[in-house]
Amino acid sequence: MPSNRRVSPSVNPGAGGTRARYRRILRFAGWNLAVTWFFELLLPRIGLAKLAERTRAKRMTRFAQRFHVLAVDLGGLMIKVGQFLSSRLDVLPPEITTELEGLQDEVPPVPFVAIRVLAEAELGMPLERAFSWVDETPVAAASLGQAHRAGLLPQDAADTGLADVVIKVQRPGIDTIVDVDLAALRKVGGWLSHVRLVSDRVDAPALVEEFAWTSLEEIDYLHEAASSVRFAAEFEGDDRVSVPEVVWERTTRRLLTLEDVTAIKITDTDALTAAGINPADAAPVFAAVMFDQLFSTGFFHADPHPGNIFVTPVPDDPSGRGWKLTFIDFGMMGEVPPTTRAGLRKMLIAAASRDGTGMVDAARDLGVLLPSAETTDLERAMTQLFARFGGMGFAELREVDPREFRDFAVQFGDVVRALPFQLPENFLLIIRAMSLTSGVCSSLNPAFNLWDSVEPYASQLIRDEGGNVVQDLGKQALEIGGIAWRLPKRLDGLVTRFEDGTVAVASPALERRVARLERTIARAVSALLFGALLIAGAVLRTDDAVLGAVLMVASVLPLLHALFAGRRGR
Repeated sequence: MPSNRRVSPSVNPGAGGTRARYRRILRFAGWNLAVTWFFELLLPRIGLAKLAERTRAKRMTRFAQRFHVLAVDLGGLMIKVGQFLSSRLDVLPPEITTELEGLQDEVPPVPFVAIRVLAEAELGMPLERAFSWVDETPVAAASLGQAHRAGLLPQDAADTGLADVVIKVQRPGIDTIVDVDLAALRKVGGWLSHVRLVSDRVDAPALVEEFAWTSLEEIDYLHEAASSVRFAAEFEGDDRVSVPEVVWERTTRRLLTLEDVTAIKITDTDALTAAGINPADAAPVFAAVMFDQLFSTGFFHADPHPGNIFVTPVPDDPSGRGWKLTFIDFGMMGEVPPTTRAGLRKMLIAAASRDGTGMVDAARDLGVLLPSAETTDLERAMTQLFARFGGMGFAELREVDPREFRDFAVQFGDVVRALPFQLPENFLLIIRAMSLTSGVCSSLNPAFNLWDSVEPYASQLIRDEGGNVVQDLGKQALEIGGIAWRLPKRLDGLVTRFEDGTVAVASPALERRVARLERTIARAVSALLFGALLIAGAVLRTDDAVLGAVLMVASVLPLLHALFAGRRGR
């Protein structure tokens, strides 16, 4: 059974401490790799594959439990590794992800005397000269840093308009710990790259670098402050969202000073009810705000767990809601770049047309599948997915027995884990954000259905893609129309030159061919315009029935011209 022992990481690890930490991580990884090699590679070769299969689930669970203990004992990035692994449903079996999904920052706070030393070194002055008061009891403690409430001096308060603040201070020595942990993880990633059982399924060194990049950003508080300002700008004027202001004069790379916006934790239903706020009303608003980030702005909070979201009562709220959502902790942010949006659009269209091959192609475009992927089983699984659920609209999907979804998820997960399949970093953060959003909403209202918030954005993506098709067809029609408009004049000029003797050759057959060419081009333009108007009408009809019907009726005119124009001259 896992130990309940809690050991605080060394505040200022010396060379001996860092070497011991490095060796402990490598010993843990080396031992578990050896066990995996013995059961998953050696035993099948000597005819004992069934033994390995029977013990697999228990071994995975035991590994996760032991890693949980290691992470809590060491702190630092090891806890982040556990949280990172718990979200890799595309790579790891459920025995591991389930055990680690509850892993939190279970390390004790650093003594305030050490926090004071680091804070004063960062600020270049005693705390008494920087703040009017500082609460020595932390309001939050995590593996990378901890937060304390404080007050600004009168002059600073007058300049900023703030009185109470929260100072977030890195754990002393965390830079060294992070360097040691990343060095150990890179070594382990190199080992895994030589294990075919792993390398055929996942690019381990790339995963380590992805994790390193995210972690180094998270311990740079200047980066977090900039992300906070950007997030606030994205929601400027939105009465649903607020963000704490940054006190830049008291902010450095290792110390961040923010407006104290502490209010009601979003999942504290008792406190919400006592404040006159119905928790069920907060769920759809929170979901809508998260999907606005994911699908509209493209810049989203990737760690929206309950400790980072507050519900702030707003007396005399003009919107009539009476409260707003306050986001904090912008150390882990994600972006959905245009190329990813295009890939998602392609994947959505393939899903709508029940095209398993198209879905796999979209996955390749997004970098989800490694080059060595043999996708026959995946395409077959996608076909089964469409056969079972593909004909259902969102409303119908809401009525499906959740157990059916779970059964299919188990089967589909086995196929995915058997492939060299991994989600790019953007997808990892998207899935994390969506999973946390679903969990928060369910805690606010057990009857909440995330489809109610997903549906508008999925429909909008379909409409946008339809609009893009119409625009492309329209552009092509205009280009061909322009050519058709100019071509008769050019041909007429050419004929005139023939007649004037500028060109020595004159032929009645040429004039007939020119006329036939003009009629052919005109009919081609009419056919293209017919298609553009018909598709535009069909797409717009869902939003504007009148305009859509008008465009569809108008498409008859170019159709008639395309069918009958020019027959008389044959």
